[in-house]
Amino acid sequence: MAIRNLVRLSLPPAPVMTTPRPIPVAWRLPALAAGGVALLTGLYAALLLLGTRVPAPPGQLAEVHGPLMVLGFVGTLIALERAVALGDRWALLAPACSGGGALLLVLTGPSLTARLLLMVASVLLLGVYRQIWRRQPGVALLAQAAGALAWYAATLLWLAGLTVAEIVPWLATFVVATIAGERFELARVALPPRAGRWFLGALSALMAGVTATAVWPGIGPYLFGAGLLAVVAWLAAFDVARRTVRSRGLPRYVALGLLAGYAWLGLAGLLWAGAGASADGPRYDATLHAVFLGFTMSMIFVHAPVILPAVLRRPLPYQRLLYAPLALLHASLLVRVVIGDALRVQPVWRGAGVANVLAVLAFVGLAVVSSLRPPRNRDASPTRPVPMAVR
Repeated sequence: MAIRNLVRLSLPPAPVMTTPRPIPVAWRLPALAAGGVALLTGLYAALLLLGTRVPAPPGQLAEVHGPLMVLGFVGTLIALERAVALGDRWALLAPACSGGGALLLVLTGPSLTARLLLMVASVLLLGVYRQIWRRQPGVALLAQAAGALAWYAATLLWLAGLTVAEIVPWLATFVVATIAGERFELARVALPPRAGRWFLGALSALMAGVTATAVWPGIGPYLFGAGLLAVVAWLAAFDVARRTVRSRGLPRYVALGLLAGYAWLGLAGLLWAGAGASADGPRYDATLHAVFLGFTMSMIFVHAPVILPAVLRRPLPYQRLLYAPLALLHASLLVRVVIGDALRVQPVWRGAGVANVLAVLAFVGLAVVSSLRPPRNRDASPTRPVPMAVR
């Protein structure tokens, strides 16, 4: 019985709210398509930054690689899932604005209109969280709303003239607070009472640290790194993944991806806490991709089998082949950081970066093919309620 409960806990939770009114799938597709365009163009921009021999399109595509991946892709996915979870059609305005802002980034570079649209998307997402809060307040939702607030602060500072490198801590806080909040939501039924207080402490340290990066640029990054480490410590101590990793099938796949992601987030925290700010060079590359590839992309890989069916009503059955892009992602990132960044071997850094891109493309291709393939039986991929947070 205990093993069965752990397996159940390893999967994303059902929403803590009343059953949402269904939003037609056709209404969701434009935002999802815009997020897909942001992902593909962001990956192409990554190839440009790696110095590979690909045609360079006109414009400033390479300059907006980070915002395309974090806000255009991840932000649109999160906002779309929240809209579906809430069930109110007005909530689709949030992913519509982030998707539209991403498309403008592709077409016009970091124009004022593109950045304004991304900022409006964060405000609308905060409005979605407010509606959810009225139905079911809680610590987990507070953390996710803090992530949306970090998204808003990132775009506001970007509009004020800061560079993308200078707002990276805010972008990282957006994804970290969102994911940490949903992990708390998942584990809350089995947590001791003190875990909630420790979680609030870790979240407070994270938010104080990221705020310090704007107020005290000299010491702020060190404090932000300490906040990241506090979140990682909480996840390591209380997340159910450390137990469900001994199970089988999808729960084990999810747990392995989560634990690997937490390790990368811990590395990013150590780099910030130990060495402070960095706006370019190998340490910046290692820190940035530890958070947004090793941590964030790993979360997306392992929870897509549940999230995509909930959002699109199309099955994405678990299969062992899903381990291939996950393993390639982490192995190539390890080579990139250890040999490419730490030892500064440029050809290895470039090759590992290309492998990072191939890992993401391989997962996307596998997900598309699997979701379009007719299920072998009606129970192969059960439809579950929309989870409250993207993994």
